[in-house]
Amino acid sequence: MKNFELLEPSTIDEAVARLDPEDTGVRAIAGGTALMLMMKTRLFQPTRLVSLRRLNGALRTVRTDEDGGLRIGALTTLTELEHSPLVAKAAPVMSRALRTLSNVRIRNVATIGGHLAHGDPHMDLPPILLTLGARVRAVSSRGERWIDVADLFLGYYQTALARDELIAEVAVRLQPAKVHTWYAKFTALSADDWPAVGTAVWYRLQSGVIAEARVAVSAATERPMRVPSAETALIGSSPTVQVFAKAADAAADEVHPLADIRGTAAYKREMVRVHVRRALEHASRTPSTEAE
Repeated sequence: MKNFELLEPSTIDEAVARLDPEDTGVRAIAGGTALMLMMKTRLFQPTRLVSLRRLNGALRTVRTDEDGGLRIGALTTLTELEHSPLVAKAAPVMSRALRTLSNVRIRNVATIGGHLAHGDPHMDLPPILLTLGARVRAVSSRGERWIDVADLFLGYYQTALARDELIAEVAVRLQPAKVHTWYAKFTALSADDWPAVGTAVWYRLQSGVIAEARVAVSAATERPMRVPSAETALIGSSPTVQVFAKAADAAADEVHPLADIRGTAAYKREMVRVHVRRALEHASRTPSTEAE
């Protein structure tokens, strides 16, 4: 491994000031669970790492905002999210998913900001945050901006973040009444491996009919993505097994899976079909945000 500069700023302003948009070898590092693997295999050889470990304050907190939504500091670890009573109340689908995300050693050090900024399509939280309508606040020396999670992921390991931007927090809006959610995934190699397919579903009932729906797929595709055809198949219908199967078929037809060591494209397409249906069925059996 080549020598590189390691900086440990004490404020986020100092951190973004030491990032260099012109140098691809400059990178921020938080938990380092993914970046260190890339460095060990020489997929990434840094010229400068800007460590975020000394940053504190709101960057490491989970709180509710004035509207009842969640505000999650970017340096909050996945373990802290897993055990947060605020997350369990506002977004129980996240709490459930975090229990099976990788393993406890990874969750103890991985941060939600790094989880999203890395842009790996195999991560568990992005499709869930897509269905929850989440946003991230990105900061740089130029100021700050809000990015919808739906607009954050551009392609395989590609995000809308500039090289001199850091995620400061994640905002999850207060969910409306009568919402059902679930996340289902399939790991082809081992239980704590990255998923071969991840599917998140969200739908809102009104008078027993699905009035609004969100379906997201990840891992099998080059980026986490909403699946409009599956959502259309749900809206205006009652939440029945037949409707769920129709939506799952639509999702399988729309996505373009990538083949890798976890399965062929055709195999992953079928796993999308299976797990979208299972996620919808689980969601229908899960208590909504308000009793019907």
